[in-house]
Amino acid sequence: MATLYLRSFNTSIFRIFKKLTNRIDFLPIYKPYLTSLKRYSDFSRSAIEDKGWAYSPEVLEALQGNKPIVALESTVISHGMQYPQNLETAIAVENIIRENGSVPATIAILNGKINVGLSSNGLETLAQMGQQARKSSRRDLAYVVSQGLTGSTTVSGTMVIAHHAGIRVFVTGGIGGVHWGAEQSMDISADLIELGRTPVAVVCAGVKSILDIEKTLEYLETQGVSVTTFGETTDFPAFFTSKSGFKSPSNLKTVEECAALINANMQLQLNSGLLIAVPIPEKEAADANKIQKAINIALAEAKEIKGKDITPFLLKRVNEITQGNSLKSNISLLKHNAKIGSQIAKCLLNYKS
Repeated sequence: MATLYLRSFNTSIFRIFKKLTNRIDFLPIYKPYLTSLKRYSDFSRSAIEDKGWAYSPEVLEALQGNKPIVALESTVISHGMQYPQNLETAIAVENIIRENGSVPATIAILNGKINVGLSSNGLETLAQMGQQARKSSRRDLAYVVSQGLTGSTTVSGTMVIAHHAGIRVFVTGGIGGVHWGAEQSMDISADLIELGRTPVAVVCAGVKSILDIEKTLEYLETQGVSVTTFGETTDFPAFFTSKSGFKSPSNLKTVEECAALINANMQLQLNSGLLIAVPIPEKEAADANKIQKAINIALAEAKEIKGKDITPFLLKRVNEITQGNSLKSNISLLKHNAKIGSQIAKCLLNYKS
């Protein structure tokens, strides 16, 4: 109750100062205080309204204290690898984000409650559940919450929740895309639609290489999504490898430039996402020829598998065929993306006004 009174008091004080600022010239000296107070009061109102949401203490403190935050998906934990490797990887990725100056916010739905930031127990629970957790994109969020289920959020689902929570940067391994044969099946990932309508920057290693990367890039262009490669060239990465054979419209060489891009997207109010493609370091990349052969075999075996089950199946089969090498690359690129994404989020803080 005391917290609610404090939030109400801060919100009222902010409104008073805002009115005075419009009338008295010398009050701009209080702008830094007002900016921080506005962010706090806006978030407080949102947090009060989100009665079904749970914010971890670390994330809550970061939101109230105007600290950089990086969102993380949870499908990679439940569907991307087996226990306990999934838990170990999730913890390692979160720690890398902390080491590089930001606060990690792993997003999931536990027993019908949306969680922005998971406790160690929450991570453990999700990791042990594995594929028993419902894979949740935007389409699934209302159902999972209303039925009190546990769900792991995809890129799409994570973007929706991160945006609502005021988190601008989201790190993942790779996004979904246009599946091979989509001209007949219409199997196109909801991630691409979400990127076209939700203003969150997604830092990843490109499109999962089991997909049709050329058509995915075309679809992103149609959705108005700004795509850029982080590095010295415009080569668009292919998840397990640093080059796909296709180009990004642009490339940015520094995390400062990436932060400036996100800020410009916010200032222009484009209301669309950004895709910052970070190539996997060459020493960690898988052998391109072996990966392609494994993908071809997996695709041939997956003809009868449809919908949201196909991507986990393909990734699992590619890992089996490559005798674990693809999973090693997957974990390496996740950690590398976490480092870059955390640094971008830290730089982005300089632009907030």
